[in-house]
Amino acid sequence: MGADLNNIIKTQKLTDDHVQFLIYQVLRGLKYIHSAGIIHRDLKPSNIAVNEDCELKILDFGLARPTESEMTGYVATRWYRAPEIMLNWMHYNQTVDIWSVGCIMAELLTGRTLFPGADHIQQLNLIMELLGTPPQEYLTRITSESARNYIRSLPHMRKKDFRQVFRGANPLAVDLLEKMLELDSERRVTAAGALAHPYLAQYADPSDEPDSDQYDQSFEDMELPTEKWKELVYKEVTNFQPKPTVIAEEVEKAQQHTATTTTTTTTASGGGGGD
Repeated sequence: MGADLNNIIKTQKLTDDHVQFLIYQVLRGLKYIHSAGIIHRDLKPSNIAVNEDCELKILDFGLARPTESEMTGYVATRWYRAPEIMLNWMHYNQTVDIWSVGCIMAELLTGRTLFPGADHIQQLNLIMELLGTPPQEYLTRITSESARNYIRSLPHMRKKDFRQVFRGANPLAVDLLEKMLELDSERRVTAAGALAHPYLAQYADPSDEPDSDQYDQSFEDMELPTEKWKELVYKEVTNFQPKPTVIAEEVEKAQQHTATTTTTTTTASGGGGGD
């Protein structure tokens, strides 16, 4: 991979077609990850690698967790962190990743960070300035009393018109962005739902947007002697047989050609000495 998305955003202006293709690939990858029951929890431009053909890979699963785990709020880079994480919800779902994709998409469209909060409080304020203060039913789901009281102390703010905030962007892009940057995680679009959005229609291919088997981490609860763990790790490693690269194949061909040429030359030379 040649660069990460952070470098690309800083150095070049992306076309709408670029944005469509990049966001489609991220969502396609997330659909697979989420179907396995995994949340990435740290999506940001620097964790998305892109090659010269605009093909990307999602990197750094160091903070990834199964959905049924009890969560912590101290994850994800602040600028891309979903509000429910900052509000101390101990159980959240895969749509925290969708929020991050929304922040990334906004950055691709405008060339600048959407919510560049200097700290936790400013981050929440920036989110509320765009999306408005949440209704009472949302506040009841916030587990942190101090967070609830802080939001209640804010003046009432109306949600801004996304068409004005992202003036000049493809209207379909703005519509998808608004669905990803939904304050209420229960109403936020899923990866599968986002892939079906008209904005991504030219790349969408449901037959090539696979799901994964559920991730099974039950082995982590097993109590085994050290030697048995070593054996299991070894078996896991040997299950992976990487395909030879093009360079490796060419080197092998060259070596075979050299060996054949050497053998032929030696045979011919030996034959001449016998006359």
